[in-house]
Amino acid sequence: MKVYVSVDMEGVTGLTDPEEMHAGGRGYERGCELMTGDANAVIRGAFEAGAEAVRVNDAHGSTKNLRIDLLDERATLIRGPGKPLRMGQGLDETYAAACFAGYHARAGVRHGVLNHTWMGKEIQNVYLNGDICGETRLVAAFAGSLGVPVALVTGDEAVCEEAHELLGDVETVAVKKGIDRFSAELLPPSVAQARIREAAARALGRLEELRPYTVRPPYTLGVEWNSTAIAAGCALIPGVRAAGPRHTEFATDDFGQIMSLFGIFAMIGGQVACGSGVYG
Repeated sequence: MKVYVSVDMEGVTGLTDPEEMHAGGRGYERGCELMTGDANAVIRGAFEAGAEAVRVNDAHGSTKNLRIDLLDERATLIRGPGKPLRMGQGLDETYAAACFAGYHARAGVRHGVLNHTWMGKEIQNVYLNGDICGETRLVAAFAGSLGVPVALVTGDEAVCEEAHELLGDVETVAVKKGIDRFSAELLPPSVAQARIREAAARALGRLEELRPYTVRPPYTLGVEWNSTAIAAGCALIPGVRAAGPRHTEFATDDFGQIMSLFGIFAMIGGQVACGSGVYG
């Protein structure tokens, strides 16, 4: 049994401050250690359940956050920018299950700690085939297009609720309860990571009950940007069309193209926003 683990950071045990998410920010180094601790908890649970191989993908920001020197030595790590499939890099049809650790609620979810969809302030909402979509749905749909079920989602209470609404009886672990976007009631790492390990083992022990999350092609990705300038810039990409002053749409039969497109969107959106001051 091969297990895939995609690890984001906003939903990691103990973290609530945006500075903890970015290199050079206050608490970032400790945040990386906590992120690696949550990943290790999934890895341990996977091997307890009989996994023969575990591949971990650093799916946050720079994708250079997980500490390879602290990672469980039985796993391998995909690290660094330029990954075509971004949060789903390394996942293919040979995996028995995917696990999402450190995930967060989609943009606009009340009590969702550090809630956003793909980009923190540039994107208002994302839609997949007309339905509102967060990162959990996006990566689960990519996994589903490969025939791989999602077995576990960890993060705050809001993303766990989102996962259950989307995926049904998936195993979840809420490591914090949101008070507002930047505040939460937290579990100590030892408690949270023990629960993650137990849930991972339990989830992989009931794979026969789990089904891939599937969205019928063609896939239409809609993005509502916060800026007409970002929308205009992204609409220059071949295949992307302007669907309104702040909206773009892209349709394809290959879900991998959607995952890749978000990388290009992030480069364009980030450049327009950061280069335009308060008007970005």
